Amino acid sequence: MQHSSQPVLRDIVLVGGGHSHVGVLRRFGMKPAPGVRLTLICRDTHTPYSGMLPGYVAGHYGYDDVHIDLRRLAEFAGARFLSSEAVGLDRQAGQVLCSDRPPVPYDRLSINIGSTPQLAGASGASDHAVAVKPIHRFNHRWLALLERVRSATNGLRIAVVGGGAGGVELLLAMQYRLRSEMQARGQNPDRLQFALFTRGQSVLPTHAANVRQRFARVLAERGVAVHCNAEVTAVEASGLQTRDGQQYPADEVVWVTRAGGAPWLRDTGLALDDNGFIQVTDTLQTVTDPAVFAAGDIATMINHPREKAGVFAVRQGPPLARNLRFSVEDREPRPYRPQRRWLALISTGDRYAVASRGALGAEGRALWHWKDWIDRRFMARFSDLPPMEESESSGPRSRVALEGEEARQALSAVAMRCGGCGAKVGASTLSRALGALQPVERDDVLIGLHAPDDAAVVRIPPGKALVHTVDFFRAFVDDPYIFGQIAANHALGDIFAMGAEAQTATAVATVPQGLEAKVEDTVYQMMAGALEILNDADCALVGGHTGEGQELALGFAVNGLIDDRAEDIMRKSGMQPGDALVLTKPIGTGTLFAAHARLATRGRWIDGALQSMRQSNRQAAGCLHQQGATACTDLTGFGLLGHLVEMTRPSGVDATLELSSLPVLDGAEETVAAGILSSLQPANVRLRRAIRNPGAVKDHPRYPLVFDPQTAGGLLASIPADRADACVRELRSLGYPHTAVIGQVSAQGEGLEPIQLNP
Repeated sequence: MQHSSQPVLRDIVLVGGGHSHVGVLRRFGMKPAPGVRLTLICRDTHTPYSGMLPGYVAGHYGYDDVHIDLRRLAEFAGARFLSSEAVGLDRQAGQVLCSDRPPVPYDRLSINIGSTPQLAGASGASDHAVAVKPIHRFNHRWLALLERVRSATNGLRIAVVGGGAGGVELLLAMQYRLRSEMQARGQNPDRLQFALFTRGQSVLPTHAANVRQRFARVLAERGVAVHCNAEVTAVEASGLQTRDGQQYPADEVVWVTRAGGAPWLRDTGLALDDNGFIQVTDTLQTVTDPAVFAAGDIATMINHPREKAGVFAVRQGPPLARNLRFSVEDREPRPYRPQRRWLALISTGDRYAVASRGALGAEGRALWHWKDWIDRRFMARFSDLPPMEESESSGPRSRVALEGEEARQALSAVAMRCGGCGAKVGASTLSRALGALQPVERDDVLIGLHAPDDAAVVRIPPGKALVHTVDFFRAFVDDPYIFGQIAANHALGDIFAMGAEAQTATAVATVPQGLEAKVEDTVYQMMAGALEILNDADCALVGGHTGEGQELALGFAVNGLIDDRAEDIMRKSGMQPGDALVLTKPIGTGTLFAAHARLATRGRWIDGALQSMRQSNRQAAGCLHQQGATACTDLTGFGLLGHLVEMTRPSGVDATLELSSLPVLDGAEETVAAGILSSLQPANVRLRRAIRNPGAVKDHPRYPLVFDPQTAGGLLASIPADRADACVRELRSLGYPHTAVIGQVSAQGEGLEPIQLNP
């Protein structure tokens, strides 16, 4: 994540990762707007380029060839990436309502979410048809269909509903790929039957007659049954029915027609057209609200209506970026006029394409290769990211227009700030941020946030001992909500590793100075995420301290309770020779986030790491205790080797690690192979002196990962060998799918080095 010395003055929130918004992100990355914070809200980390999707289905491209990595692009642009789905707007409050997180405030909003299949007009379609959008769902179903064809012993009947360019192109791509798969396996591809259904009088109705004729010929040559004037009114598991009552058998129905706006847009108060698309002016601002913009398929330009096509979404990116920038600077947005005619290059599945522009049409293999060159050049703009515009360390002056109280707060934010208690976040800002939060209530908390005082007062139940721990670190992700979850999980890890239950927590946070509304939201988002984890652990937040700082940071002092019998406490010591070593989560967070900062990861790798760090160790600790763990610790900054050494030394034993058995996060081996390591790695590597045979394993691809510092890592425990398999099975059933036996404990040898590494 990037840090700026400029306080945040305005928030531009982008909803959706469509073709227009990727252009906006790239332009802001090349030329940042000081004082302006970009936030991208999108369910998918990888967004497909529609122009290459048929080529992906046909097998000409791989997944990464046709997808733009939004998390990486957002990092380049200095934008926050929030992995969530917008479900509504509160325009009066200036907030985007999300499916699984607190609302996100905006000063300017842009919507680029594409179109949504309208399946309600055909009964059973939502249950039995595969809509091509959203793409991620179609991709899962497509991969399943591929496997189905590969293992099929009987023929398959595939129906595509939609006679436009998208439906025809997708059908031909599917047919080419599936027939190729069957031929490669020595099966008869003629057992595959394809049918196309359109309610129009012909296929590709918006294209010239000669283009329609070309595709009619291709479809006939490929043996596709084309049904015109055949509006599909019902879909069942065994097939579909058209308006005239005809029944057609089908094993798979793909829906590529009747697109409209997302249902949640109806409740936003924005003006929509008859199909539910947002009406916008020439500046791409909505007719209803100049603070809300829209582009791509979801938008209808009221003065220049055009067909829904990716070319318009791509070309709206530059004017959208310009007008968003102008809008927050109180400059007049400029109108944009889309072209009347455009070139469409429509593939036929087999590296052959038809060109269509107005009344003109052509076809040939050269056209497919031209399309391939155009598409690859477009994608390179988002994979081969240029260096950002350099500026002085203090940064250029913001051009955001402010007045009155906001102007005063902005001046205060960049002025020399006080230390001591003068660096606290203001009481009113803090009370507003925390007022909406609901910490879990416990009977043993006598004085806490429900009745704030100078300190919390907590009762220790009879027969219980108190467990204390503290953790604190600066943010490494741009999403304060996710950061709050991880920080809380990380702090609770020590409590669970001891076999204790969490009781209370006090928070210590630093927040970058800025406008009070921006600081308030940052505190609220961060603590909402933290409270979700604390409340789930029945841990009461009883107080804390929030101060100003250059970077966002959060930590917790956590108290836990445990039976005061010594045998109930899981400690680092206690390992016994013959025990199996069990690890509950994969490793690799240190190298992955170091690589992310260099734009050297894939977004899905970071998604996987964040998911792992957000998973609590509470249930795993309970399972390990029940399975008779003799020693336990949580993996954090010292890495796997460092924490293992902390266990072997007080236990008076040696240990062997099997590198090939280590659970590793996706992408971690690739990033360490590229030489990208955490800044803490060199300090951890000094512990290599504890390894008995470093020369034999130093070239193993997983060797660097034993030194990799972990954040909110899993639990490392020693388990009696005869219970290890049962323990692993139970942990996996509890939702820790990467749990593995990674080594064993042995009696202490004569050598000084306690750790043996096997390949």
